[in-house]
Amino acid sequence: MSDRRPRAARRRSPEPQPAAASPGPAAGPEGPSVVQATLYRDGRRVASPATLAETYRQLREHPDGMAWIGLHRPTEQELHSLAAEFDLHELAVEDALEAHQRPKLERYGDTLFVVLRAARYLDAQEEVDFGELHVFVGPDFLITVRHGAAPDLSAVRRRMEENPALLSLGPEAVLYATLDAVVDGYAPVVAGVQNDVDEIETEVFGGDPAVSRRIYELSREMVEFQRATRPLVGMLHALMAGFAKYGTDEELQRYLRDVADHVTHTSERVDGFRQALTEILTVNATLVTQQQNAEMRALAEAGFEQNEEIKKISSWAAILFAPTLVGTIYGMNFDNMPELHWAGGYPFAVVLMAVVCTSLYVVFKKKDWL
Repeated sequence: MSDRRPRAARRRSPEPQPAAASPGPAAGPEGPSVVQATLYRDGRRVASPATLAETYRQLREHPDGMAWIGLHRPTEQELHSLAAEFDLHELAVEDALEAHQRPKLERYGDTLFVVLRAARYLDAQEEVDFGELHVFVGPDFLITVRHGAAPDLSAVRRRMEENPALLSLGPEAVLYATLDAVVDGYAPVVAGVQNDVDEIETEVFGGDPAVSRRIYELSREMVEFQRATRPLVGMLHALMAGFAKYGTDEELQRYLRDVADHVTHTSERVDGFRQALTEILTVNATLVTQQQNAEMRALAEAGFEQNEEIKKISSWAAILFAPTLVGTIYGMNFDNMPELHWAGGYPFAVVLMAVVCTSLYVVFKKKDWL
């Protein structure tokens, strides 16, 4: 990263490509893809070219300068132009075009290719939005290719321009500042997720039926967050391992160690969130099961009570049916009917009714139907 050889010695061709070296800011539906192109010398801005072609020309005129080019969703023509000018590897260019890459660190000759996953917390939607950043770092240039709204690198540029001594250390200093900005952007996300987890715990014990969906969605976001933060730990350690080999400035070494500490802390917090959400989901499933069991038990108890009432009603209906049956028989209006003119017929009928009713009452009482 400290190689400051003349540009012509590192170029595929000292002459610009006629067809590909002159694209200007391609205005698309989201605005120009070339966000900003700036030339620096000794840590201070010396030019802000309007096009890539002008950037190439001025950088050739100032071989001791550094170009910092920021792109947002660039076109294939623009990336191929940059690849021809700065000798970027075709595999790295392909990754930058396609996006959807996992964080990684690769070195192609004297060019470093870094993929970062930025994140921001959206308060209104209570969700995490992820962006992707590709960084090409050469001896005298740094190119950022941003996919998504995050991260906002304008603050990084202002910060570096306010510290010319740090910016004069070259593209490597800008890379570390970019890493720091991406990692610092994780802090509001961690705070927002912590608040979500606290709310979810309250909703779980409050019996909110919609909480399961929220737990699932936040768990998916934490999986994505893990994929963004975990590889960064190994990437930063790989950069630190190359301090001696590439003669990294001591100030930059301290800078990177601080970034590594922050990303390690963030990665641990994200792991904790995912574990907590797993446990909350288990607790929620248990509470839902208990609630369902309680509802089933209540239904069973209600059914049992209904059965008891039906038994009582049926028992009294049977008891009352016996005298009704006897009375109905003796109430028939036929001339030729046994015992119709019997003097003891009425007492016999009454006694018969009483005996039948008493017998039925005793039987139902023994069976606890009454």
